[in-house]
Amino acid sequence: MKLKVITTLIFMMSIPEITAQSNYSLELNLKTIPTREITKNESGIGFYFHQNLDSKNKITNSLTYKNSSLNYSLHNDVSENNNKYNWIENKLVLTHQINNKINWDLELKTVASFENKLNIPDITLLGGAGIGYAFNEKNNIHLGVQRMTVFGKAQILPTFAFQSQFNSNTSIEIGFPNSSIRYSNNERNAFRLTNVFDGEYYNLDQPKVINNLSATKISFSQMTTALEYERNVDSNWYMSFQGGYQFDKKYTLTNNRGTTKYNFDANDGFLFNIGIKYKQ
Repeated sequence: MKLKVITTLIFMMSIPEITAQSNYSLELNLKTIPTREITKNESGIGFYFHQNLDSKNKITNSLTYKNSSLNYSLHNDVSENNNKYNWIENKLVLTHQINNKINWDLELKTVASFENKLNIPDITLLGGAGIGYAFNEKNNIHLGVQRMTVFGKAQILPTFAFQSQFNSNTSIEIGFPNSSIRYSNNERNAFRLTNVFDGEYYNLDQPKVINNLSATKISFSQMTTALEYERNVDSNWYMSFQGGYQFDKKYTLTNNRGTTKYNFDANDGFLFNIGIKYKQ
């Protein structure tokens, strides 16, 4: 009971009151990532919110839940179906405009990653800080440092983003861990080409023993290049379709220190995603 109360407070304390001046969205996604021997399926829901506190300060908050299932059959000793893993994430970002060219931001991210049972060790604190500089109205740069899990474990890494608005229809972002090119031919259609480094890990309820080696975590990481089409169905509802390819895919079983106990040797492969979004 105490754990449920503590977890609720951690994930909900940063969600501010929604007012008429707020902007928010709700998004649902279904994704499948098949390869020759391993298929990973994901379903997720996310609530996103941002509000200008005043002329210099903005707050952004998101609360997301993702459920992943892994089906694999590598050999007689390693074969399982519908292993399910849960990821709950609350991200709070505060942005402060120092002047018309410089701003800084502070991010706090709370993540719970677990198999079936949620325990205190499953909760991880991530996040970081960064500073942005606007060269002009169309070009800006952002540099930062964050503790994140893009390579399948929690580690401190630098972040970088250069953003440019070519014209009213086309914009580009080049950086790490995200890069993208966005094009919109009208107010109802948007096309986006993205390249993303991402990863996560989950604590296992019971250690897995393979070839006399014991593992307590499962870790995923990959680089994903994808093309997305988003359609504005009406003033508030959007549909999105995404197809892409994942490179340098790593699925591993590790111990608490991050030492690999078993490598699935996951093949690079395609991904397909469909989503629906409500924006206000």
